Amino acid sequence: MRLHRLTLTAFGPFGGTQTIDFDALSADGLFLFHGPTGAGKTSVLDAVCYALYNEVPGTRQGSGAPVLRSDHAADGTLTQVVLDLTVGGRRLEITRRPEQLRRKKKGTGFTKERATSELREHRSGAWEPLSRSHQEIGEEIKQLLGMSREQFCQVVLLPQGEFARFLGAKDTARGELLGRLFDTGRFGAVEKRLAELRRAAEAGVRAGDDGLLALAHRMRQAAGDPSLPEVGTPAPATATGGGTTAPAGRARDGVPAPRTASRRPAAVAGQAVPAQRAAAAPAPLTPGDPGLAEAVLEWAALARSSARERRDIAVVAARTAEHAHRSAQEHADAVRELARLQHRHARARERADALAARSDAHEAARERMRQALAADGVVPLLDLRAEAERAHRTAVAAEQRIRAALPEGQQEAGAGQLAARERSLREELGSLSAARRAEERADAIAVQLRALEREARTDEDELAEADAWLDGWDALRDACERRVETAHTEATRAVRLEAETGPLRTRLAAARDRDRLTGDAAAGEQRLTDARENAVTARTTWLDLKERRLDGIAAELAGGLAPGTACKVCGATEHPDPARAEAGRVDRADEEAALAAFQRADTRREEAARELQGLRDALARAEADAGGATAAELEALAADLGRSLAEARTAGADLHPAQEALRRAEREHDLRREARQAALTRITARTTRREQLDHDLAALEEELARARGGEESVARRAAHLERQLDVLAGAVEAVRAAADAADRLKEADARLADAAFRAGFGNPALAEEAVLGPAARRELQERLDARAREEAAVAAELADPQTVDAAARPAAAPEAAAAALAAATARLREASSAEAAARTRCQELDRLSATAVTDARRLAPLREEYHRVAELAALAAGTSTRNERRMRLESYVLAARLEQVAAAATARLRRMSAGRYTLVHSDARAGGNARSGLGLHVIDHWTGKERDTATLSGGETFFVSLALALGLADVVTEEAGGVRLDTLFIDEGFGSLDEQTLDEVLDVLDSLRERDRAVGIVSHVADLRRRVPAQLRVVKGRAGSAVRHEVAGAGPHD
Repeated sequence: MRLHRLTLTAFGPFGGTQTIDFDALSADGLFLFHGPTGAGKTSVLDAVCYALYNEVPGTRQGSGAPVLRSDHAADGTLTQVVLDLTVGGRRLEITRRPEQLRRKKKGTGFTKERATSELREHRSGAWEPLSRSHQEIGEEIKQLLGMSREQFCQVVLLPQGEFARFLGAKDTARGELLGRLFDTGRFGAVEKRLAELRRAAEAGVRAGDDGLLALAHRMRQAAGDPSLPEVGTPAPATATGGGTTAPAGRARDGVPAPRTASRRPAAVAGQAVPAQRAAAAPAPLTPGDPGLAEAVLEWAALARSSARERRDIAVVAARTAEHAHRSAQEHADAVRELARLQHRHARARERADALAARSDAHEAARERMRQALAADGVVPLLDLRAEAERAHRTAVAAEQRIRAALPEGQQEAGAGQLAARERSLREELGSLSAARRAEERADAIAVQLRALEREARTDEDELAEADAWLDGWDALRDACERRVETAHTEATRAVRLEAETGPLRTRLAAARDRDRLTGDAAAGEQRLTDARENAVTARTTWLDLKERRLDGIAAELAGGLAPGTACKVCGATEHPDPARAEAGRVDRADEEAALAAFQRADTRREEAARELQGLRDALARAEADAGGATAAELEALAADLGRSLAEARTAGADLHPAQEALRRAEREHDLRREARQAALTRITARTTRREQLDHDLAALEEELARARGGEESVARRAAHLERQLDVLAGAVEAVRAAADAADRLKEADARLADAAFRAGFGNPALAEEAVLGPAARRELQERLDARAREEAAVAAELADPQTVDAAARPAAAPEAAAAALAAATARLREASSAEAAARTRCQELDRLSATAVTDARRLAPLREEYHRVAELAALAAGTSTRNERRMRLESYVLAARLEQVAAAATARLRRMSAGRYTLVHSDARAGGNARSGLGLHVIDHWTGKERDTATLSGGETFFVSLALALGLADVVTEEAGGVRLDTLFIDEGFGSLDEQTLDEVLDVLDSLRERDRAVGIVSHVADLRRRVPAQLRVVKGRAGSAVRHEVAGAGPHD
């Protein structure tokens, strides 16, 4: 990187515009910035940093946004910094304007001007804009320089005060600066990541231990044994044991155990540990303690053993309670049976006494049952007589009703007279059968005549409709034929117009291509002209550079000379005065780049010529195809042709429908003629048929008039006779039924009297009173049967040996036996519950123990992983006992860089100190808990001792710091990808040197020019103005500071 020019406007102490020509200052390689305090020497460096990174150096950044605008600037002057530099082989110009207030163009007051940035590159003799984006410019500059702002400020600006502090700083502060310069944050991130992994593994172990302790507390609750020790208490060492459980919180291999929770698990609620056990027991383990899993498993085994013992005791108690319960049950059953038998005997005696008291009523019931049984033989005759009486009454009533319906004179007639009249009417009704058939025939003929009348009217309507349609047939046929002819003509015209459409479209497309290609050809001609001009310019540039290279070929050849090596031109091995390259010389690479640019431009010219020729050929073809018409004329012709074609197609599309309509009309004409002829034929036949039916109907009407008598019809005359027959027949039957019913009633009375006498009853009435109905008989029989069963049951109870024996024994006491059984049952229930609970505890403890074993096995790899990650994290963090020097991982990486910096600084320090001092890196361990690994010592070769840099004097501290800064610049530059730094600045510190040391330091700085590097010194030392010819003096005044370019022994110039 080489600075060419810096222009400041209203920046810092500079109220106007100041320009610094670094090319002129760095002509001798070493130049001086000097001026009074506060004039703005450091502000020049701030402007360089601001132009590159849009920020000032960190030491002057302050807590907020820096104030860059000069207080001396006029209102109309905007703050601006323009830096012209070469970096990465590219000539760039950076323009920065900070956010600032400017006076409004209209009105009064100020408005805020936003911050702007612009990046331009010098190409082909002109500045070309690249970007106006702050972010893009920042990324571009950082990529070209390969350094961040912090690295640039340490490497290029070399602030000596900071390096003096860096030289005597603690390892922590020194590591912060080196970390920013060498970007070792990724190693710090590794440390943080390892710490996060350790915390995550620790959380996993603690979570697993929490689960184990939770299982242990659940097992303690399931065991229900207050004599057990507290859950998680490690077992004390025994005389025969192989060892003891590791104490809580003990570290393993220098790695601390996981942090424990602040709250230790308490004993299970409601189960207090005995005082003597609690006093002697050690503190319970907590999650994360080593040996917790083994302690929980040992405690689980103890709990299971205790639970099994308590289960066995509960089993024995339950069996004893079962035996006692069976004995109490047997005694209670015997007492209840005795009480039952005694109660049965007493009840039997009570029932026997009750039977004796009801003996009279029982004898009356037996007599009533005997009479009812005697009356059973009379019951059928009683029923027969009642039925005969009912039939007689019904027959007499029916006879009276039917006689009331007979005509007067026949109501008192006997059965024979009524039967004779019935036979007479039947004969008369039979004579009306023929007349009835004739009447039905007349009705059928009348129906046929009405149907013929309807058919006649239908045929007449059809005949009239056919005549009307056939009258218009000629006009319809002519219209259909004209429609077919018109559609055929239009279809033929559409075919002809469609054939004309294709060629017209081709001409229209060609005309449009012709118009487009005309513009393309004009543009192609312009591109060819530009390509020719570019090719001529590139060729002129190439020839110019080639000529300039030939002019300076001597310096180019001299650049490859070395002492003792033969010259390729003259062959001499001594080169007393080799030619020197002038500023802006052209080398072979520049010439070849210009040649390549010319070849590319010539290639683009040939491509433009070929493209133009292709456009001209296409234009000629399009003009030939389009003819002389314009695109607008052809579009109008195409539009007219399209409309005519559409009209012809629409009209021609009616051809098929028109032909089909003509065929349908012809078919309709044939159908109408056939229908008219058929109607005429039916009308003729129908006239003959109607005349025949009229004749038959007249003959039938004459016959029916005689058969109807005074009725409207034969059917009504026959219905009247049938009704009279029905009444007479009913009357004959009713008279005969009444006589028969009277005879059957007399016979039933005689048979009933005889049966009652034989049954022992004085008359039928007494027999009827003795009859019992089914319900009354069942009730009486049930009473007699119940009495018999009760007597038998009482006799059996009183004769039973068990009841007799029980009655002879003392009275039983079942309540006392039941109380004893209840007590035995309660004891059995308690014992069974205790047994079931003991078995449940054993099962639950077995299940929870199996879960604890599984969890402990699953947790073992996680615990091992925690120790591995924790050990690695402690090693990277410098807290592990294996890290003897207590160096963090990032410090370890920076230590290697510090060794390189010390080696690079020593190369210059030995010259500055006349070979006395060497700067070395020290990784000696610091005292206490301080970090180590980034120490710096000097070796005093006069004494042979290595000592701390704090023992150096003020002047020694300065040149050691300067050597350290230069060495750090070399290492950082190498880390940045070898970016060439052609301009460096050293700020202050030379006043502490004596004259000899100052000469040695200046010799070292002068040696930096060996690689065409320029070094700027910022100092107040007056002796430097004599020693450094090229100077930039910064003067201050009431209107702001200004810069003056000076040369020692010559006057100043702006």
